[in-house]
Amino acid sequence: MAQRQLDDRSVLGRALLILEAFGVEDQAVGLSELTRRTGLPKATVHRMSRDLVAARLLSASPDGYRLGRGLFELGMRAATERTLLEVAIPFLQDLFTRTSETVHLGVRDGDEVVYISKIGGHRQARSPSRIGGRMPLYCTAIGKSLLAHSGPVTIDRILSGPLVRRTPRTVVAPGLLRAQLAQAVETGVTFEHEESTIGIACVAAPILDGSDEPPAAISVTGPVTRFRPETHASSVQAAAAGIASILARRAQPQP
Repeated sequence: MAQRQLDDRSVLGRALLILEAFGVEDQAVGLSELTRRTGLPKATVHRMSRDLVAARLLSASPDGYRLGRGLFELGMRAATERTLLEVAIPFLQDLFTRTSETVHLGVRDGDEVVYISKIGGHRQARSPSRIGGRMPLYCTAIGKSLLAHSGPVTIDRILSGPLVRRTPRTVVAPGLLRAQLAQAVETGVTFEHEESTIGIACVAAPILDGSDEPPAAISVTGPVTRFRPETHASSVQAAAAGIASILARRAQPQP
């Protein structure tokens, strides 16, 4: 493993020491052995191991501790995101070339959309979005694309509120939002007109790769003074469909 520059006296540093103490061949490691491998006080290892079990990063058994399912899930999520970016970036770059507007790729995390890629130059709209930034699902085009395909339980929970009005044009009426989501499923695109940020309009489409829920959605954003999102709907849909096709093909078992 590469040398890491992290203070082993910090909480995170000590937690990583414990996780990294597990070898490839280990089935379970007892408290005394973890203490020996990490060089930490036994009481510290016991306390932190208990916290790691609560976080599902370790699991406890009669034989000791094992790496938890939560680590596996995090690893799978990271691998999925890397694959998504690898496939999506050429389509996002092509969409930027075609539209000369800001292009986003976003994924759902709970009740929010997280932007994992953003392409745009100095003349594009000054969108407040940033890579790693978050926005509520219900007030962004890219978020509504994801929410529309997230299933009735999630939709009902989010529409039950609270729905915060971020701008004077934010839609906070559950009935109207539900109608917008139904239309998004029917047409394949969603729109935003200054609902999350004043001066910004947006069109988005989900990446429908055959999964239970779309892994991501893409959008094109521009200033309301000159940007007409409806004119770019077909281009956004085509890019999303192209990404979805490759992801679905890669997910199929290889002969």
